[in-house]
Amino acid sequence: MSTMSGAPLPPMPLEPWIETKETLHRFLQVVGKVKLDQAPPRNHWWHVPFHLTGRGITTRPMGRELIFCIDLDFLDHRLAVTTVRGPSRSFSLEGLSVAAFHERLFTALREVGIDAAIRPVPFDLTDRTPFPEDHAHATYVPEQVTRYWQVLSAAGLLLEEFAGRCYAKTSPVHHFWHTFDLAVTRFSDKRVVHGPDVDPVTREAYSHEVVSSGFWFGDQTFPEPAFYSYTSPEPEGLAEEPLLPAQGRWVTRGASHLAVLPYEVVRTSPDPRATVLTFLESAYAAGASRAGWDVDALRSDDAPDLT
Repeated sequence: MSTMSGAPLPPMPLEPWIETKETLHRFLQVVGKVKLDQAPPRNHWWHVPFHLTGRGITTRPMGRELIFCIDLDFLDHRLAVTTVRGPSRSFSLEGLSVAAFHERLFTALREVGIDAAIRPVPFDLTDRTPFPEDHAHATYVPEQVTRYWQVLSAAGLLLEEFAGRCYAKTSPVHHFWHTFDLAVTRFSDKRVVHGPDVDPVTREAYSHEVVSSGFWFGDQTFPEPAFYSYTSPEPEGLAEEPLLPAQGRWVTRGASHLAVLPYEVVRTSPDPRATVLTFLESAYAAGASRAGWDVDALRSDDAPDLT
């Protein structure tokens, strides 16, 4: 990856791998719902996302009566369920429909002594076919999945570097299975008062003011991968703030605005690392300043001043 090793960043247009992405997204939702069922709760739902490994992604250890871990290997394209007592099971990810993946995972869990229960329906996806009935999503091209993980890993290291530039309470860099994005979030100490119509998930995730940054692979409404940033609650005039570099822009998402920098801009820039970090810093400065944070006091010694 050019961000770290000097190798070119690979192209990652959405359309060529959309079918693999839709299948993989549902695989991750199945595993993610197991984690939701089995992991100890954390503030802001930090127990729910995945974390990157040197071969793919992991749930990290979890479990109520028996500690276990689910790892997805995107080089050998296998899923492994491993317990601390020794028993383990694994299977290939290739050639599976979502229904077959769901069956194999829960068979593996039962065989090693894990009793997990999930609501087997996709979360926030247009096609909400229950996992056990979904035979339509069955495309898994190994090369495309490996590239997804490689791009995710490069983006992850940049977000880790960005996270270290601020003393504010900051989330881990983690991969959310419901939205299929990689995110890191900075929090202020100001509580947010939500109305009675706000759902419990949102109420916990956004209990305090945040500036969240990340990377995602695109969707039907924004059909290209991009780095992004948003501030919640959104302060007045946020979208009037300039972004760096000039290719960054504000886009409307519902009633709020999202700062975006297309991955292709990053990939083809002379210095991808500097391009991404400049963008993330400018979007954070815009949101935090408009929200009234003490940006100077929160800036770590290594962080540039973009206010």
